[in-house]
This record gives sequence, C-alpha cells and structure tokens, in this order.
Amino acid sequence: MNQIIITYSLYLFITIALTIWVAKTLFKNGKVFLYDIFHGNKELADSVNNLLLVGFYLINMGYAIYTLQITTSITNTQQILEKLSLKIGFIILILGVMHFLNLYIFFNLRKRALQDNKRKEGLPPA
Repeated sequence: MNQIIITYSLYLFITIALTIWVAKTLFKNGKVFLYDIFHGNKELADSVNNLLLVGFYLINMGYAIYTLQITTSITNTQQILEKLSLKIGFIILILGVMHFLNLYIFFNLRKRALQDNKRKEGLPPA
C-alpha cells in the first residue's frame, strides 16, 4: 500500500479518536461548571454545553481535514511516524489551547455569576 495512504489513514484515525475522547470528557465534566454559571438552569446549561460540543467538533475536525495534505514524499516508516507526530502533535496543542480558553471563559462567567449573586443578596427585599 502507498505510504501516503497509510499515513493519511493513521492520521485521520488517531485525530478523530482523540478529538472524540477529548470532546466527551469536556462535555461530561463541563456540565458542572455550566450548571453553576447558569444558576442551576439545567435546560440552558445543557443547551450551551451541546453548542460548545458541536463547535468543538467543527473546529477540530475541520482543521484535521484541512491539514490532511502531505506535500513531501514518504518512503519509509520513520517518515510516516515523523509526519504523524508533527500533525497529531499540532492537533493536540489546538485541543489544549481550546480547553484552557474554555476554562478561562467558564471561570470568568462563574466569577461574574457569583458577583451577581452577592449583589442580589445585599439588596433589600422588593
């Protein structure tokens, strides 16, 4: 089989599997933050969580497919592994950056929600 086809196949398999695993992990564990941010409004938190999941898949799968092209020739197993490590390593970096960006946004939203709660508690009853 052509070395390029082997590399493409391995790249897509690993990238898709990794993206699905990270997405499921973030989806499951992110619910707690969203419930807190949205003051226990489960419907809104679940809706936002689903939208984040779709966006996560679109960005990561889109980038993985966009970078599928290999312009250099691959003639041996070493070159396959080197090319895969570069491409998959970059995908992992993107996943990490997106994860920390989401955490930053969630913590800021949570901080704002807690401040709003404190302000509401400090006001006299209407």
